[in-house]
Amino acid sequence: MATVTFENVSKRYGDVVAVDDLNLDIRDAEFMVLVGPSGCGKTTSLRMIAGLEEITDGTLRIGERIINDVPPKDRDIAMVFQSYALYPHMTIRDNLAFGLKLRHIPRVQIDARVKEAAAILDLTRYLDRKPRELSGGQRQRVALGRAIVREPEVFLMDEPLSNLDAKLRVETRANILRLHQRLNTTFVYVTHDQIEAMTMGTRIAVMNEGRLQQVGTPQELYDRPINRFVAGFIGSPAMNFATVEFTSGNEANALQGSSISAPLPPQFRESVGASGRQLIIGFRPEHLVLGPISGGSAVVNAKAEVVEYLGNEELIHASGAGRDIVALIDSSFRVRPGDMLELRIPLDRVQLFDPDTNFALPFGPVTA
Repeated sequence: MATVTFENVSKRYGDVVAVDDLNLDIRDAEFMVLVGPSGCGKTTSLRMIAGLEEITDGTLRIGERIINDVPPKDRDIAMVFQSYALYPHMTIRDNLAFGLKLRHIPRVQIDARVKEAAAILDLTRYLDRKPRELSGGQRQRVALGRAIVREPEVFLMDEPLSNLDAKLRVETRANILRLHQRLNTTFVYVTHDQIEAMTMGTRIAVMNEGRLQQVGTPQELYDRPINRFVAGFIGSPAMNFATVEFTSGNEANALQGSSISAPLPPQFRESVGASGRQLIIGFRPEHLVLGPISGGSAVVNAKAEVVEYLGNEELIHASGAGRDIVALIDSSFRVRPGDMLELRIPLDRVQLFDPDTNFALPFGPVTA
């Protein structure tokens, strides 16, 4: 089984801690995405799997085998880098076959593997061309093909799409997902782009400042972020945040802040604490609604400042709740800069965070 397991793994460069006590179980044949901002430790973690970085503390396993001191060539992994790193003087066929030749694989097997990889990636017609004769997306497919022919237990990918334009990035993203489904092998994929993470990952591991923040499916991270960092990092555009105060009255419990008010969402009745408590309310731009909605809702009063027309939607940058608010609404409303808006958020879409710890308040049962 091609599982990958980090057990209390740390990586330090002198006094600098790049990865701090990482515990992560990557399952057999899953597509695990490591995501986070620059310097969060995701690439260092990937390079430790590859054997390109030594482990300072802890244990790293592929399957049941401890690989801390196993040379990279003996780890049965293949890595695709941000750079295509193709040999310009070789044909595509020779680029694909080069690693196998170094391992003294019989020629018949090399030809069969190259042919199969080329067919999978639609490269058959380009096998006798040089890299300079291919587009960026085609070169990236060749880099993927060079990994495929290895037939490794684990594929490692370090931001392989970052050099592609937007259209090619979408196409290659789909190609990599098809490749994973076809090969049914463990993929570990590093990116700083949370859209890539959300669209590609079976599960996502969010990292920040060398520490693992949360692991879960894309929907789990989107719906139930563990803290403000995950809530703000996952989702595009990013989640809005505002400060509110919880007040408990004889007739109703409410959240009140600058330009924002809401009845207490029922899922937080057991975790909100005492009256007078300061909280951070979070709500996503796509959950804001212009106009009335059925059921309970939070209300945000804001003034539109910038309107970005996206076709079927408009991205509204507004001032309200004591800060900038971003809303993604239907373009049929035709909002104009300067318009005063009454935006509503369904209560089941509201998130609450402790301002001292930045952890999310736990959801409780919703009762009448």
